[in-house]
Amino acid sequence: MKTTPLLLFFSILFLVMEACGGASKDNASGGTATPATTPKSMVEEAPSYDPVRGEGKFNAENVKIGALDATMASKGEGISKTKCLSCHKMTDERLVGPGWKGVTTRRQPFWIMNFITNPDPMINKDPAVQAQLELCLVRMPNQSLTDDDARNVLEYMRKNDGVQ
Repeated sequence: MKTTPLLLFFSILFLVMEACGGASKDNASGGTATPATTPKSMVEEAPSYDPVRGEGKFNAENVKIGALDATMASKGEGISKTKCLSCHKMTDERLVGPGWKGVTTRRQPFWIMNFITNPDPMINKDPAVQAQLELCLVRMPNQSLTDDDARNVLEYMRKNDGVQ
């Protein structure tokens, strides 16, 4: 009489353990259990830094470059005089920051716009910018240029590099 409830209890316990611990059966016997799928991290992987693109919202799709736009270059010259040229020369000489001559041939247009509008993260992540920082010893401050201002400054840089 007493063995029936006890037998029923152990039978249910066995079924519950079997249902919940199926994967441990192989491990308990010394075998190597491989999960059906590789477990994925709950933390989203941080996107890696792209030194060609830089960090910011600009990329090859949203920065279209064509023939030089003289109006934009003129606006960019005005913006540069008040925001940029106290630290940068139009030549390849360094003042506080590096000279601008040739920058549009060394860098992609979207990289330049990302750097103009988003300098702090790029200074922290871009190896080439960090190398420049070691030479210049001063971080480029964020001038809070609008997207249009940055595009105009880019056009002025292109004009300086001989684009027509």
